[in-house]
Amino acid sequence: MTLSIRPDINSAAQLVSSLSTQQLPTVTEAEMAEAVRTLLIGLGENPDREGLKDTPKRVVKALQFLTKGYHESLDELLNGAVFTEDADEMVLIRDIDIFSSCEHHILPIIGRAHVAYIPNGKVIGLSKIARICEMYARRLQVQERLTLQIADALQGLLKPQGVAVVIEATHMCMVMPWRAKTWFLDCY
Repeated sequence: MTLSIRPDINSAAQLVSSLSTQQLPTVTEAEMAEAVRTLLIGLGENPDREGLKDTPKRVVKALQFLTKGYHESLDELLNGAVFTEDADEMVLIRDIDIFSSCEHHILPIIGRAHVAYIPNGKVIGLSKIARICEMYARRLQVQERLTLQIADALQGLLKPQGVAVVIEATHMCMVMPWRAKTWFLDCY
């Protein structure tokens, strides 16, 4: 669980800049597909066989979808859905489905987020909370950072009395049978 109080963030612009990722050189879809093709060869496969012929393109499309959060912004996502409201009771949204990818192995993280905040004059449309969770989940992640990014986004946008984010997730890199292999443990 993350309880977030970030007094150093006073505006949505500061929040966005504190959470933004570094821009890297552009890589084309063709270059990405060629990298997947190289991986297939390295695994001992023939990327030209019928079943794998279009796999590099499909992998690129899948990875672009799974990491689309890098290309989304809070401003576009919110679309003005922050409202002034005289409310001070806790708002809790439970069981928000989370699908992410571990940044260490690019394997799935599947779970649920529970997000709560105590308003301080501002509230947000409930569906936007789920969309904030999805935006940050659709990046290569560690659970701790994902939890903090969601909490910091709400703290920066709403300035609530408090924010709590709990994520319960299964990390495929930890539950797949190969995890006990010595070489896997050496990755850390």
